[in-house]
Amino acid sequence: MKLNIAVLPGDGIGPEVTNQAVKALKAIASEFNHDFKFTTADVGAIAIDKHNDPLPEETLDLCKSTDAILFGAIGHPKYDNDPSAKVRPEQGLLKLRKELGLYANIRPVKAYQTLLDKSPLKKHIIEGTDISIYRELTGGIYFGEKQLSEDGNVASDLCAYSKAEIERIAHLAFQAAQNRSHKVTLVDKANVLETSRLWRKVVTEIAKQYKDVKLDFLFVDNAAMQMILNPKQFDVILTENMFGDIISDEASVIGGSIGLLASASVGDKYAMFEPIHGSYPQAKGKGIANPIASILSAAMLLEHFGLYNEAELVNLAVEKSLKLNISTPDINAKYDNVTTGKVGEFIEDFIYNPKDTNMNFTNIHLGQSTII
Repeated sequence: MKLNIAVLPGDGIGPEVTNQAVKALKAIASEFNHDFKFTTADVGAIAIDKHNDPLPEETLDLCKSTDAILFGAIGHPKYDNDPSAKVRPEQGLLKLRKELGLYANIRPVKAYQTLLDKSPLKKHIIEGTDISIYRELTGGIYFGEKQLSEDGNVASDLCAYSKAEIERIAHLAFQAAQNRSHKVTLVDKANVLETSRLWRKVVTEIAKQYKDVKLDFLFVDNAAMQMILNPKQFDVILTENMFGDIISDEASVIGGSIGLLASASVGDKYAMFEPIHGSYPQAKGKGIANPIASILSAAMLLEHFGLYNEAELVNLAVEKSLKLNISTPDINAKYDNVTTGKVGEFIEDFIYNPKDTNMNFTNIHLGQSTII
């Protein structure tokens, strides 16, 4: 298969982790005789610094002319700490989602067997957790009309949703559940919000088309609590933009690190793949950023194009790295010499040599990632 992939590394640790994902994809292309072409462009704070625009036209044009987008992270303290800034890195990401119609954000949450002891939650609570969160991405309060009074004392953000916006992501969630454990949980605040009541009405109607899928409802505050008390109860979670943002970040504690959570943002024509973590500027250049979320996002890219064997090989490589403690300090403080690059190199080597299980563990931690 031939794929043109736009690479938008962004800010902070974005370039470091994205580089490892590209390594994995290049190894897959080599092993499976695919032709993957990568073109890099600026987005976020670095784009503001260079082009005075968080999403330059040339970057947007590139994204519209490629098959998929591999995204890193955006954000910088000089904007985070300045609420008066008119141009912000996050505006680039929001505009990109809107311009490309990326209305569905899909975030898998999995408790890896080898990492159960790394989570702050008890092992018996998280063991067996396997959730897919479907978050609506281009509507709601993040995109609603924003107002600030002339005296600066009153502000408002409009949360608005249409029936069509709800229907299109709801169908995706139910279709996903049909290939999983046949359960969808709608997370809303229908006891308070009119938009949530519309969500509940529309999703209830759509559920009638999927007789083999059970539909449950949870208010978002209860859902946040249940995510900690009993995450195994969830299969597919369907929710609106802001609730999905919060719930999926909360779910990161299940795996032990936000550095493990990948995501796909898809629409009718375009698709983008990115880790859910931020730019983590404090870690930039230190080699401690976990690249696994970015690499798993690359696996989701492969799945999106029907390359399931290729994606499975990437997933196996990730699981092997976790089993051997070849991971960054956020989940493996014991071996603090395992850098971002070493994790990427190990996964790259595994893709080239998946049947060779005689790993020289000592050499890996000394800086040699070769499988022998």
